[in-house]
Amino acid sequence: MREDAKTIGATCLGPHAGRFRVWAPLIDNMGVHLLGCDKVVPMKKTDRGYHEAIVEDVAPGALYRFRLRHDQERPDPASRSQPEGVHGPSALIESKYELDDAAWRGIALEDYIIYEIHVGTFTPGGTFADVTRYLDYLTDLGITAIEIMPIAQFPGARNWGYDGVFPFAAQNTYGGPEGLKKLVNACHERGLAVILDVVYNHLGPEGNYLADFGPYFTDRYRSPWGPALNFDGPYSDEVREYFIQNALHWLVDFRFDALRLDAVDAILDRSPVTFLEDLSAAVKREASRLDRLMFLFAESADNDPRLLRARERGGYALDGQWNDDFHHALRTLLTGDRRGYYRDYGEFAHLVKAYREGFVYSGEYSPFRKRRHGSSSRDIGARKFVVFSQNHDQVGNRMVGDRLTQTVSLEQLKLAAALVVLSPFLPLLFMGEEYGETAPFLYFVSHSDPALIEAVRQGRRAEFAAFDWRGEVPDPQDEATFLSAKLRHELRESGQNRMLLEFYRELIRLRKTILALARSDKDDLEVKDYPNEKVLAVERWCGEDRALMLAHVGVGEKSVRLSLARGRWRKVLDSGAPKWRGEGSALPDQFDGGTDFGFRIGAHTLALYRRENVS
Repeated sequence: MREDAKTIGATCLGPHAGRFRVWAPLIDNMGVHLLGCDKVVPMKKTDRGYHEAIVEDVAPGALYRFRLRHDQERPDPASRSQPEGVHGPSALIESKYELDDAAWRGIALEDYIIYEIHVGTFTPGGTFADVTRYLDYLTDLGITAIEIMPIAQFPGARNWGYDGVFPFAAQNTYGGPEGLKKLVNACHERGLAVILDVVYNHLGPEGNYLADFGPYFTDRYRSPWGPALNFDGPYSDEVREYFIQNALHWLVDFRFDALRLDAVDAILDRSPVTFLEDLSAAVKREASRLDRLMFLFAESADNDPRLLRARERGGYALDGQWNDDFHHALRTLLTGDRRGYYRDYGEFAHLVKAYREGFVYSGEYSPFRKRRHGSSSRDIGARKFVVFSQNHDQVGNRMVGDRLTQTVSLEQLKLAAALVVLSPFLPLLFMGEEYGETAPFLYFVSHSDPALIEAVRQGRRAEFAAFDWRGEVPDPQDEATFLSAKLRHELRESGQNRMLLEFYRELIRLRKTILALARSDKDDLEVKDYPNEKVLAVERWCGEDRALMLAHVGVGEKSVRLSLARGRWRKVLDSGAPKWRGEGSALPDQFDGGTDFGFRIGAHTLALYRRENVS
């Protein structure tokens, strides 16, 4: 990653020595307190506020704290391991390890078919090792990348992960750094890329000791979740360095293939060259040096295409972005829910625009925000958008954590699945959706401060006020709330759940094997819409290979006429077929293109046609 001498935190220098380096520019004298021998080793203050010490006779596993002013002691802000939790000492560990995946170089961006998991609820045991046992299932499904919700050390044993306070340390209750390394290796052995969700917009409230070391935070701004990080004020160069080293720590030392950057719209930074630009450039340099594919995906509520544009075009050169607009447009059509931020959506034209361009709001007035919102993404490639019908936010930030399975019909579930997986964008599945999981995914924490616990409870109630949801909000602190979110994998073994799983598997197989679908490109795409009928016709091609997706998102049977290229078009999928527990379909098994052709398509039905070889 970097030269060891410049790496923050604790670094092993062989089996019997270690280097300790921490940034604390406003403190003159610091020491390393080695708990095993109860010895305090003085540190030397060097340039730009770093303190360093090389300690002999210290072995991997040694526990330590940094001694600040007088007798104040704190864990290492760049700790690689917190075996006793956020308030306990840090541990010196060996960051270098033997690679079983040394030949792994990653997969191309357009090949990403993403499956999002929360480690604690994906399996009964809730550890990295337990996740490994399900990797063969995911590869059989056709998944090519798993995305792991944040695993940076958080307080207690249960949390979504966005309350992490030690960004370099893998959660001890999940299996710590060794367990995480084994999981990443196991993924690569199966050809799976691995994405890690990281949080660079705030730190959690409990166990957050960074401010004791230096000006990591600023009072110039405030994020929705607490003090904003200092990315553009005095001392901000070292704050940026801290988070850039963190990104490279995961990408290089742990060999993650990509990072999802949480809520980058909450990274408040007015610099001429922003932190995100610095981060993007650093990752690209490291990817080039190592000859590996590494990607950065952004989450942002701003609909700002500059995140994705190249540096020479005034952009930040990130590789992809979660597209909430696609989700909102699809969900509101399926459910009719127009409360809260969903009030901005619900028109058929919104889904059409999402398919054509990416963002739905590209400068139009947003009734929810009471202002214009977004900018056009027409020039942004399809492979740069991640789309979904469910994810942790869109399920978990509902009052009772209800999934689509509990809200819409089976026909609508199949329609949503196909619209995502067969889209020109990068599809993301949220754990369990592929077989119709019914367990809720609620927000949960395990804080130790009673005042903080009550503040979280009150915050959740206030968050739902805009949606006018009625009833009691499940208690985030209650362990039962966490346990209720555990997946019930046995559901996928029979009945409707098994059929839905097979439907997802077939969708993914078609996406991979039909060349016109495997290529994520807006240039080889035509979207035709029939607003009165609420029918969407999406034709895609790659050379002579052509595919047509017909989707009816409304009610009742509708008739439309469509003109397609010459050749014999054969149906390869029909969600209304009895095989998929449909009631039958009026759509033809095949037809000849070259002239207008009339179709009758049932409610909430999606069909896929492929043109046979043309001589």
